[in-house]
Amino acid sequence: MRPIPPTDCTDMSQVRAGVDALDLELVALLRRRFDYMDAAARVKPSRASVRDEDRKRQVIANARAAAEAAGLPGPVIADLWDRLVEASIAYELAAFDRR
Repeated sequence: MRPIPPTDCTDMSQVRAGVDALDLELVALLRRRFDYMDAAARVKPSRASVRDEDRKRQVIANARAAAEAAGLPGPVIADLWDRLVEASIAYELAAFDRR
């Protein structure tokens, strides 16, 4: 059963069901994102090329701008993305080392 839209929720069980369903979708999207980290580790020429601070800044700025355009707090999303990118770099380094 699909969760109901947030605007139609009338009790906390409905809210929680919606949040739980969305969390599963977010994890699936993160899996896809990390699959791209596997691809990056496969195609980058060297371990030193894994960390790219210019790209990191661009990714965070893009996420912040998209968040703000969607009415979300930019600084909070930028902080979340900083952590996501750092986790992605660590994952990619490990993937690079495995190959």
